[in-house]
Amino acid sequence: MDRTSTPEPSLSSPSPLRTVAVVGLGTMGTGIAEVLVRAGREVTGIDVSEAAAAHAVRALENATARAVRRERITEDERRAALARFRTATDLRAAAGADLVIEVVPEDYAVKHEVFTALDAIVRPEAILATGTNALSVTRLAADSARPERVLGMHFFNPAPAMKLVEVVSSVLTAPAAVAAVTALARELGKEPVAVGDRPGFVADGLLFGYLNQAAAMYEARYASREDIDAAMRLGCGLPMGPLALLDLIGIDTARTVLEAMYAASHDRLHAPAPVLGQLAEAGLTGRKTGRGFYTYDGPDSAVVVPDAQTPGTGGGSAAQPREVRAVGVAGSGTMASGIAEVFAKAGYRVVLAARSQEKAEAARARVAKSLARSVEKGRITAAEREAALAAVEPAGSLDAFAGVDLAIEAVAEDLAVKQQLFATLDKVCKPGAVLATTTSSLPVVACARATSRPQDVVGMHFFNPAPAMKLVEVVRTVLTADDVHATVRAVCAKVRKHAVDCGDRAGFIVNALLFPYLNNAVKMVQEHYASPDDIDAAMKLGGGYPMGPFELLDVVGLDVSLAIEKVLHREFRDPGLAPAPLLEHLVAAGCLGRKTGRGFREYAKA
Repeated sequence: MDRTSTPEPSLSSPSPLRTVAVVGLGTMGTGIAEVLVRAGREVTGIDVSEAAAAHAVRALENATARAVRRERITEDERRAALARFRTATDLRAAAGADLVIEVVPEDYAVKHEVFTALDAIVRPEAILATGTNALSVTRLAADSARPERVLGMHFFNPAPAMKLVEVVSSVLTAPAAVAAVTALARELGKEPVAVGDRPGFVADGLLFGYLNQAAAMYEARYASREDIDAAMRLGCGLPMGPLALLDLIGIDTARTVLEAMYAASHDRLHAPAPVLGQLAEAGLTGRKTGRGFYTYDGPDSAVVVPDAQTPGTGGGSAAQPREVRAVGVAGSGTMASGIAEVFAKAGYRVVLAARSQEKAEAARARVAKSLARSVEKGRITAAEREAALAAVEPAGSLDAFAGVDLAIEAVAEDLAVKQQLFATLDKVCKPGAVLATTTSSLPVVACARATSRPQDVVGMHFFNPAPAMKLVEVVRTVLTADDVHATVRAVCAKVRKHAVDCGDRAGFIVNALLFPYLNNAVKMVQEHYASPDDIDAAMKLGGGYPMGPFELLDVVGLDVSLAIEKVLHREFRDPGLAPAPLLEHLVAAGCLGRKTGRGFREYAKA
């Protein structure tokens, strides 16, 4: 036999992936095609629908025109990119491709049909990639005549903007095929992360649980869609709120992903919220249909238009806010001094009270230092600094709160300590003064019941650092008076904070959504599915998060995180909320994050 006459395809030296077929020209498929043609690849877009193929061409023309206007590419580069893209309605157009990327709907039968047909069409050395984020790559590979050349290549939406690509290998995938696709991802300007085969992989495995909890929170009418989204954008620095993101992803797609995740995990946090099924069955699947959690200007529009749920369209409380001129802040820590600074800069007279005059003076000195930094950075003038600092009066006793209109406590997160303080405020503060707690996890009503005027007590959960963070969660108890709520909303507006309303339950909005996500990230590491570095990279690049979950855990403090997760688990009694044992072990070992020099990572000592 002449071995040179009919060479076997070699997985150890795969052909350069220069020609690519993209099967399925929805939003994701069209976005992937754009990435590929702009990187110099010859691309054939295949869809059974001629309308979808025509829409993809128009979308690519519009996207590249925008890139020219923004001076990201030249007109010549745009024309060359468009010339590298062609469409077809027959799968046989993939015959000459080095790589086929399948992004048809998340339906196993449909994907199975595509892969089975491709076996008879593509060249033996071609690599077949599925864009699934929910279905088993291993099962699709096993159905193929060439399982060693099947893998997952999971892009994120919008594909041209998002840097992450999860490269998913099954137990059948040849390493050389993974290497070839990983190299391509890097040439496309993406950051590939290698992951194993399980529903959701890394990024969506964490993201969709969080999105599902947000949908359930909305369905329970705990908070409005606008407040849930604003809370997560402003409280966590996320690029989009969870409900707006569900509309972008597609509510039907999200439901499919969650169904697959639940089938694998049996975790109730992954069981799709009923509202997702109701919206999907009604055809209200998000932006692509013009209506989902929000109403849009039309199908495929990003412009939100008012509807019956839009704030201000259905009337509201007519309660008049109480007058607030002087504010008392109780506490001597970072949060107390930050809140005092916020109110002083807004023109309020502030009494900053601590357990001793010395502690109060030290807290005021922290305000002075922060204001000086603001002057150095050009955020305020020297005259504004002096005026704000002059407005802060340190006091060594709560007796100084006798004349304040609003008293805010920012003491230790201990219910007995807070209740004792509220009992004192009840005796010291004048009738009609609003009493607020900054608790992030304790029941506000328990503080209110420590007073003889529970109707005057409300939660004002600021975020750290208070001068920089725009969000305040305004927490009404069942006893809070309407005018007290109106007062706090008006005060938040005056100090230029964005107030969101929520009820008095553990975690409020932000922590109730954030900490289960962090806990699930710890479980991924505990199960040896992915490393902290890969998970952090996946969430920053695939989800647009400002920090990865392990970076955030180490900053917040593992002990603080564990305490909040215990509160959530105790209140909601959901097994999925039980703190990850790995987190408990690290806390027990004294590895609390940056403050101890070691948490999920080690840090140099200051």
